[in-house]
Amino acid sequence: MVVFRMSLKLALALFLLGAFYPILEALDNGLARTPPMGWLTWERFRCDTNCKKNPKNCISENLMMEMADRMAEDGYKDAGYEYVNLDDCWSAKERDAQERLQGDPERFPSGMKALGNYIHSRGLKFGIYADYGTKTCSGFPGSWGHFELDAQTFADWGVDMMKLDSCSSNVTTYSKGYPEMAHALNATGRPILFNCKWPFVLPHYGMKINYTLIAEYCNTWRNFWDIREKWSLVLMIVDYYALNQDVLIPASGPGHFNDPDMLVVGDNGLTVDQAQAHFAMWSILAAPLLMANDLRNISIPRRNILLNKEVIAVNQDPLGIMGRLVLQFSDRVNLWVKQLSKPQEWAVVFLNRYPSPQTVSLSLQQLGLKSLSGYNLRDIITHSDIGYRDSSKKYKYTIPATGALMMRIHP
Repeated sequence: MVVFRMSLKLALALFLLGAFYPILEALDNGLARTPPMGWLTWERFRCDTNCKKNPKNCISENLMMEMADRMAEDGYKDAGYEYVNLDDCWSAKERDAQERLQGDPERFPSGMKALGNYIHSRGLKFGIYADYGTKTCSGFPGSWGHFELDAQTFADWGVDMMKLDSCSSNVTTYSKGYPEMAHALNATGRPILFNCKWPFVLPHYGMKINYTLIAEYCNTWRNFWDIREKWSLVLMIVDYYALNQDVLIPASGPGHFNDPDMLVVGDNGLTVDQAQAHFAMWSILAAPLLMANDLRNISIPRRNILLNKEVIAVNQDPLGIMGRLVLQFSDRVNLWVKQLSKPQEWAVVFLNRYPSPQTVSLSLQQLGLKSLSGYNLRDIITHSDIGYRDSSKKYKYTIPATGALMMRIHP
């Protein structure tokens, strides 16, 4: 049985008629015209700094270089993944004599600039982590009081993307401090994509989120809890985006994107179908696609998910519109729709939350697609044509257990 929510039905009508919410202005650095794609250390490797005990998996230049190699040689770069990003725990415990951040000398003996040069030599980009406050979340030096110095240091190292976390900080200063860091990055003259943790903390202190202001200074931003390798947490993040979609959709566009956190496709916490659903949802949400996995040890099915260029094309569509939840089939199947840049072309995700396959029946008219000539449907997960569908007739669609069916639709 199809359950409609009036607010969603009205929003869908406006969405399909082109009566979009006004798109926010973006940080004017020319970056993130589509959601950034790459790889990130955190979820898989955390804060492992013991290279004597765990040399292959500690946060080090060797780990970063090996991941850059895999991205360049195993098809990821060709598919669009370009950033190779450090998260927390890369730095020494103290700044140097000139108050500059420095890499841990044992784990990054060649220096951070040399690491950036190596990543660039593979045709990739170098991303790094910093913290707004006095200490990072793992206790390393923060950037508070050193915004200009740290921005210039990163530029000197050849950094292309910076994540600014929010630990050990005063939330009441964010509306002034995050823009200060944005200005400091721009003042270096080096294009550095700016990922902010700015909006995530505000509601916990009873403060409202001003996405117009945030989009003015940040290319991407985290607005919910960290992801983990659990299906329940993937659904929790999806539900947050559904509940807040009327606010989050206008915040998304070229140069400025919501960030629901990393992709955990490739780790073992999700089944293949769950990993596929996770990837499909992040793509229709116009989310950054930052892999958090071990590219040296990834199964072929999960690698194929990450290299699915048809799904990636939905994520990288130049309109940059975040998809919208438009239908709910009881509490088991949700249907999301995203407008694409080609006229009358759409992406659709059926998300099955339930641990058994589900079959639903609907017409394309229920999605607002009413072309008299009907539509052609393609399953972009399996790369197979579903075929022609009369827009007025109902057809059945089957979605795998805790999985997804993702389609591209055009007249």
